[in-house]
Amino acid sequence: MSRLFITLEGGEGAGKSTQIRRLAAHLAAGGRPVLLTREPGGSAGAEAARALLLSRPWDAKAEMLLHFAARREHVTRSIRPALEAGAIVLCDRFADSTLAYQVAGQGGDRALWDGLVKLSLDGVWPHRTLLLDVPVDTGIARAMGRGEINRYDVLGRDFHERVRRCFLDQAAAEPGRFRVIDAGQAPDAVFAAMLAAL
Repeated sequence: MSRLFITLEGGEGAGKSTQIRRLAAHLAAGGRPVLLTREPGGSAGAEAARALLLSRPWDAKAEMLLHFAARREHVTRSIRPALEAGAIVLCDRFADSTLAYQVAGQGGDRALWDGLVKLSLDGVWPHRTLLLDVPVDTGIARAMGRGEINRYDVLGRDFHERVRRCFLDQAAAEPGRFRVIDAGQAPDAVFAAMLAAL
């Protein structure tokens, strides 16, 4: 059975968490096993790193290293075994988020990101990435309204504009992998667009 690794990406308030749960249920109803996971997190060690990452601000380089340490653990313990067992893997964020947040948003080193992708992932890479795109002001308003604020939610508008621009640039650079979904639509319309993109 062919391997299928799908990631959802996007800025704060794009609706990724809601839509990925809906997509997992839809795909599982088709009879194939589905692993629904997230980053940072997705395995015991990676969840411990998530707690560290969200606990305080970090230097951009240190934050990138922590993300890739968590990602290595996630790939090794969860993603690769699920793919090898024939499951569809759905992941809420992956390495594209580190490029957008830590490199574009925080001014981290792109060469370091490139090197860490090669060093830590052993070629495990998404087959399809759905970018849920929403204007920054809309996303921030949604994020503030959900009641669970993380430290990225309160960073300045310029930060979030850099993140959004990076995601859109990535999608333009890799049209074979990315599909951009207008996440400003009603939730049912977003979901329908995601299914069409798959």
